[in-house]
Amino acid sequence: MHDALWAPWRLQYLQHLDRDAREGGAGLEDFLSHCWHAPQDDLASHVIYRDDHGLIMLNRYPYANGHLLVALGDARPTLLEYDGEQRTTFWTLVERALNMMQQTLDPQGVNLGINEGEAAGAGLPGHLHAHLVPRWHGDVNFMTTTAGARVIPSTLDDMAQRFRDGAV
Repeated sequence: MHDALWAPWRLQYLQHLDRDAREGGAGLEDFLSHCWHAPQDDLASHVIYRDDHGLIMLNRYPYANGHLLVALGDARPTLLEYDGEQRTTFWTLVERALNMMQQTLDPQGVNLGINEGEAAGAGLPGHLHAHLVPRWHGDVNFMTTTAGARVIPSTLDDMAQRFRDGAV
C-alpha cells in the first residue's frame, strides 16, 4: 500500500514549464518584477516584506518550508551591475530576511545562495535574487534520494502568515 504525497502547487509550475517549452521560451517570466510592480497582490504572491527598494517573499517552489527569495525592485542580471548603494541595500534585505527566518523558524542552519546566469542555474537570469533556505538535521531524507521529491509540510499561505506574524 502506498501513501499519497500531495503537492498541488507543483502542477502550476510544471504546466508553466511545459507551455514555455512548447512556445520556445527560455524560462520563467520575471515574477519578481511583476510582484514588485503589484504591491496590491502581496498577500497572494506571498510577499512578506517590502520597502522602497526591494522585497522578501516565499519561494513558490521551495526546497524546504520557509525558503525565501530576496530581490531589489530594479532588475539587473548580476550583482556587479548594481551600484555600491544598491548592493548595500540588497545585502541589508538579505540580512533582514535571515533575521526574520531565525526569529520565525529557528532553523539549525541556513543555505544562502545567488545564481548568476543560466549556466549557474539562475531561473530568472535577468533579475538577480538571493535564496535563503532554512535547514534542520534530517530534513533531507530518502524522498529526495529515491523519489526525486521533497516533502514540504506547510502550505505557502500558512508559512507566509507565520513570517508576517513574526516579522521584525
